[in-house]
Amino acid sequence: MVTDHEVAKRKARAIASDILLYHKDKVRQGLEDDNLFEICSEEIQEGREYYNKLVAPELLDTTNYYDRALVDVLIRRNSDLETKIW
Repeated sequence: MVTDHEVAKRKARAIASDILLYHKDKVRQGLEDDNLFEICSEEIQEGREYYNKLVAPELLDTTNYYDRALVDVLIRRNSDLETKIW
């Protein structure tokens, strides 16, 4: 069980990176259509469940590393994409 904040952040980013790697077209489509979190809800939820199994409950209760990783990896890494969001 992960209890270190830095390790938890890395795990969250790795999971988000896997979502992007395996579902890049779906992520890009979600950004273009401004429905990323709806179109990728299954992948995001599956990642969240996996993350929650890895990380100690006390970190889960006091941090939002997984949500931050989703924004950093899924959205910021696609900032070159033409979308109505930005």
